Amino acid sequence: MSTSFTAFPPKDHDHCACLNTALGRAKARCNEQGIKWTALREQVFLEVATSHKPVSAYDLIDVLAKNGKRVAPVSIYRILDVLQSAGLVHRLESRNAFFACMADHGSAAHTITLVCEDCDRVIEAAAPEALQAIAAAAKAANFMMRHTVVEVSGLCADCAAREAPSC
Repeated sequence: MSTSFTAFPPKDHDHCACLNTALGRAKARCNEQGIKWTALREQVFLEVATSHKPVSAYDLIDVLAKNGKRVAPVSIYRILDVLQSAGLVHRLESRNAFFACMADHGSAAHTITLVCEDCDRVIEAAAPEALQAIAAAAKAANFMMRHTVVEVSGLCADCAAREAPSC
């Protein structure tokens, strides 16, 4: 399992290859964990992974409905729970939306989520020192952490370059 992460992919990257890699990893991980990989789970995963942007459960319902598949919200949330527990999708807490995990890491990876405010793309970045600092601060305050989420909003390099003044 790799613990290195890349920056935001260029907007013109080969997303088909990226998507196929993620799909192959998703199927393998479900197989390893004894999770049944159904056609609907695959469809939901592919819709989440189609872009590097977060999607809400209701966005997924709308997309599936346009493709002739009517799915109840509770079913979508159950599928997202399964995909989350397998480490295939992550919840973007600040937007109540989900994004595909495109990195090959385990659940113990020390990652933060970077969200571009302009193009909405999301990536995970390795940040063990940041999370260790949070744990140390909690310990110093005699606070027992149960769940840590670090989401950072800003601009990806592509969007920052567009906003930079030209001199």
